[in-house]
Amino acid sequence: MDPRLTLRPIVLDDLPFLYEVYAGTRAEEMAAVPWSEEQKQAFLRMQFDLQRRFYEENFPDAEYSIVLLDGRPAGRLYVHRRPDEIRLIDIALLPEHRGAGHGTALLRRLFGEATAAGKPLRIHVERFNPALRLYQRLGFTQIADQGVYLLMEWVPR
Repeated sequence: MDPRLTLRPIVLDDLPFLYEVYAGTRAEEMAAVPWSEEQKQAFLRMQFDLQRRFYEENFPDAEYSIVLLDGRPAGRLYVHRRPDEIRLIDIALLPEHRGAGHGTALLRRLFGEATAAGKPLRIHVERFNPALRLYQRLGFTQIADQGVYLLMEWVPR
């Protein structure tokens, strides 16, 4: 893995940064709605808070990490290790760090962990998420269609 990429646990002071990452994942979608900037921010804040609560309630023992690039926050990585799988709950980078191979490097680290554990790596992906192509290119296959989301799986060889 790229030695410039490291992880550290999330702390309460990270919430503004995590909101920035979340808002960055919705920027294209927000550009298409005819709302004021204030309305967009209120909507994004509400959605961010709901997502955070959902993750904490449904994956209380997951590992919630800040992705650091050269020691500076660049994204988030949420992983839940289960007896039968490693579940990638969420991976997101700030827009300026996308497309540079950092996400692939993080996924390859998880591939190594999944291989060592003899477990599949799974992720839910929105069907129109541009990252879907990355997951397919790296060997994830669809194992379930759950409407808006596809359940994807990478299996060690």
